[in-house]
Amino acid sequence: MTYVVTDACVRCKFTDCVAVCPVDCFHEGENMLVIDPEVCIDCGVCEPECPADAILADTDPLAEKWLALNRQYSAKWPVISAQLPPPQDAQAFKGLDGKFETHFSPEAAAR
Repeated sequence: MTYVVTDACVRCKFTDCVAVCPVDCFHEGENMLVIDPEVCIDCGVCEPECPADAILADTDPLAEKWLALNRQYSAKWPVISAQLPPPQDAQAFKGLDGKFETHFSPEAAAR
């Protein structure tokens, strides 16, 4: 079992989850995070920390379509292991539907 990040993270990119992850399984894209399912140890500490409710256990029926995306982009994007401030407009995007289709960027974070 693993956890996955869903489209609720797009344009919010809160990193509260990163701060509590004991194995550095998060990877950072330009405007969202993903979890490497091969590194995640299924501890679940990240899920309640996400202010956008963007993290689901892969046993949740809604998580199925996000597992492949998390696997794909965790292989391309760099690991993030420290909490960073969210984007200035994160609150404006929190809770919006359809963010993946309209705002997702396949680019890695520029650091």
